[in-house]
Amino acid sequence: MAGDYYEILGVSRDASKEDVKGAFRRLARKYHPDVNKEDGAEERFKEINRAYEVLSDPETRARYDRFGEAGVSAGAGAGAGAGAQDFGDMGGFADIFETIFGGMGGMGGGTSTRSRTGPVRGDDLRLDLKLGFREAVFGGEKEIRIPHLENCETCNGSGAKPGTGKNTCSSCNGVGQVRRSTRTPFGSFAQVSVCPTCNGEGQIIEEKCETCGGAGRKQERKKLKITVPPGVDNGTRLRVSSEGDAGSRGGPPGDLYVYLYIEQDAEFTRDGLNIRSEVTISYLQAVLGCRISVKTVEGSEQLTVPAGTQPETVLKLENNGVPKLGNPVSRGDQLITVHIEIPTRINAEERELLEKLAKIKGENTGKGGIEGFLGRVFGG
Repeated sequence: MAGDYYEILGVSRDASKEDVKGAFRRLARKYHPDVNKEDGAEERFKEINRAYEVLSDPETRARYDRFGEAGVSAGAGAGAGAGAQDFGDMGGFADIFETIFGGMGGMGGGTSTRSRTGPVRGDDLRLDLKLGFREAVFGGEKEIRIPHLENCETCNGSGAKPGTGKNTCSSCNGVGQVRRSTRTPFGSFAQVSVCPTCNGEGQIIEEKCETCGGAGRKQERKKLKITVPPGVDNGTRLRVSSEGDAGSRGGPPGDLYVYLYIEQDAEFTRDGLNIRSEVTISYLQAVLGCRISVKTVEGSEQLTVPAGTQPETVLKLENNGVPKLGNPVSRGDQLITVHIEIPTRINAEERELLEKLAKIKGENTGKGGIEGFLGRVFGG
């Protein structure tokens, strides 16, 4: 059974794409079988490659986060227990491998000369978005603006001036890489590096597009609307498909990931699916009971305070809390902490009535007067 891919790469479950790639590079450099001849290094390298293969792709990673190995095993490529793979069939791994070994590209003549002229998926983007407390509770549409790379409309992403095209690079014959073999007393070493003439593209533009300078893409600031579901919380991540950077050479665009952060509210705090708030009532309301109007995230509601309510009692308004994310029909409660206000000064009539009550109760007001009596009653 495959181990946890996050543990294999030594990254947290919320690691960014760059963190995953950096961890893979460090470990691949250490365990590659052409470098590390220790027992188990090759199997360890296969595990590292498999973990990177899953976690570097956002959609595959999302399935793995949700279902584990079962979500990525079918049709996801060879796993850690498969036989040795040809580096020429490993896609993006080959590019990273070249970077790891500083252009050496491998040893013993097993290096790929894979063309780099194929479509490349655009980068994923991240946006941090602040929401008000009530926006997080009820969700809704939110308009955002993001800077991202879009395909150049003038050249349709080719990078070539309209009416012109591209020629095969004569330095690498369209491969995008140049290779040099060196003989040493220890054997032959193959050095493969990106073609400096075409920068790995395999083709050279006759005349660059004046709009994008030959890049095929240009930076634009785009406005779009996203739907925030009810019940989101701090750190909730929303995926907006195909709204990342445009791909190059006809590749698909990346995705946009929106991370949500909830602003604090002056009246309400969140406790899971429950909302907490506070209310202050008089000692007479606490003794006799009452119905009072309290604020909720949806407006005002009537709250029944039972007679004899004690300080810091928590009363509940059912179904006035936060909707459950993904199931808004299920909702938490509003929990209201009741504070009781003890007067520090009372008039003569109030004092007379309270002293009569104290006598009925058999209380000796003594030092502190009736205020002390009330303090003993409601202060614990």
